[in-house]
Amino acid sequence: MLSTLSRKRPLAAASAALAGALAVGGLVALAPSASAGEFLANGGFESGSLTGWTCDAGASAVTGQAHSGSYALKATPSASATGQCKQTVSVAPNTTYTLTAQVNGSYVYIGVDGGTSTWTPGSGGGYTQLSVSFTTAATQTSAAVFVHGWYGQPAYLADDISLQGPGGGTTTPPTTPPTTPPTTPPTTPPTTPPTTPPTTPPGGGSLPTHALVGYLHETFANGSGYTRLADVPDSWDIIDLAFGETSSPTSGQIHFNRCSVSECPSVESDADFKAAVKAKQAAGKKVLLSIGGANGEVQLTSTSARDAFVSSVSAIVDQWGLDGIDIDFEGHSLSLNTGDTDFKNPTTPVVVNLISALKTLKARYGSGFVLTMAPETFFVQLGYQFYGSGPFGGQDPRAGAYLPVIYALRGDLTLLHVQDYNSGPIMGLDNQYHTMGGADFHIAMTDMLLTGFPVAGNTANMFPALAPSQVAIGLPASTTAGNGYTAPAAVDQALDCLTRKTSCGSYATHGQWPALRGLMTWSINWDRFNNAEFSKNFDSYFG
Repeated sequence: MLSTLSRKRPLAAASAALAGALAVGGLVALAPSASAGEFLANGGFESGSLTGWTCDAGASAVTGQAHSGSYALKATPSASATGQCKQTVSVAPNTTYTLTAQVNGSYVYIGVDGGTSTWTPGSGGGYTQLSVSFTTAATQTSAAVFVHGWYGQPAYLADDISLQGPGGGTTTPPTTPPTTPPTTPPTTPPTTPPTTPPTTPPGGGSLPTHALVGYLHETFANGSGYTRLADVPDSWDIIDLAFGETSSPTSGQIHFNRCSVSECPSVESDADFKAAVKAKQAAGKKVLLSIGGANGEVQLTSTSARDAFVSSVSAIVDQWGLDGIDIDFEGHSLSLNTGDTDFKNPTTPVVVNLISALKTLKARYGSGFVLTMAPETFFVQLGYQFYGSGPFGGQDPRAGAYLPVIYALRGDLTLLHVQDYNSGPIMGLDNQYHTMGGADFHIAMTDMLLTGFPVAGNTANMFPALAPSQVAIGLPASTTAGNGYTAPAAVDQALDCLTRKTSCGSYATHGQWPALRGLMTWSINWDRFNNAEFSKNFDSYFG
């Protein structure tokens, strides 16, 4: 949700997916012990070849571009391959290893199959060190570590790749390379929506036909300044209080600590805040608790965490008299376990428990309880190409991880507003990559939600379309609010295309949706700081 300019506290990288959705926080490289050994062969590529590595086509050892020594790996991703190089080594059970590499390029990953990975969104201006640690399972005797770029991105460089662990280290390179890429994007998009969506969204029935959604910085201050709830302009129909967070990701215990006077000198009293909630509701507005954000990692790994989540969220909703909740899980809150491949029948505890918790809350408060979600593109639209760790392993297990939650709650979901910002390039239904910042990105990403798409390219496993009244487009309110700012004229162009099927440019939508609910932005504070450009444009467009 946040850029580094959006909040004073440290954030996961770009929040996102790819980029925003992609932030890999909390990975701490363990320093190797004095007796640590090297487990990789030819990690510096000084043999002048790829000996010891199994690589996708387009990879080679090159001179003149090394981080140290004479040679480095250079690999060029394609539309169907990441430019991956992999090496399998012998390891000891129940042992911690640390993988490091010097990398140069955009979206370069290192990691271990079936385990964790980390990446850099850098622009390729120089080498950056990546480091990630993993602990082997009780019976594990081998591990496959990898480095790769990202689909459709430029060539990357990697050098000085090292796997350190206790013992002398032995290597067992694979004897045969994979014969197929990790995934194969579908060659043709669906031409018709796979289902007929409901005509009205559940809950929130009193929302206007076209609604404006904004996040209000309620628990912190930053360069945009603190805005009292009572001072939020009438343009905003849904006000998301940012954020409900947890000090322990797996506890499920959510807290909502309003900004202190020392950090926010103009903060209102609790009594005035509660009165402002009631006043907004009397004016027809919805005031929600947004849970998560860049710092609020929530992993409901157990039923006890699930129950604590329900209890603590209910207490906050009741204390302040709120209308519902917004789920803004980012970072590592949601990921899919290896083997969890069917979004319609998830088995991963953090996903299953979240679904159960949200259904419990909806049942507790009734049909009027507003439920919204603000995932990053990495967790939703990227699911068109990749879902979880994939059939061959090595993919980021968070890819598409929101899809089972959205699908399970589709009858309870008031509004989905995906963050069309802090994102890397995403493939649309035209099988072309789209980049944030212009009308094209919002058209392509929203068309996917309103048309439906085959998950991981499997036409037998379709993610169904949402009703247009359940969908809003998420954008940053200004250039300082996040990466992917879109100028008002381009916002209007996207709305023209999606609601009127005009001004679509090169992208051909699969329908026309005049009932598209509206727009969401990070944030109300940044919009106010930017002379209300975003909200004024919304009011001008929809009248």
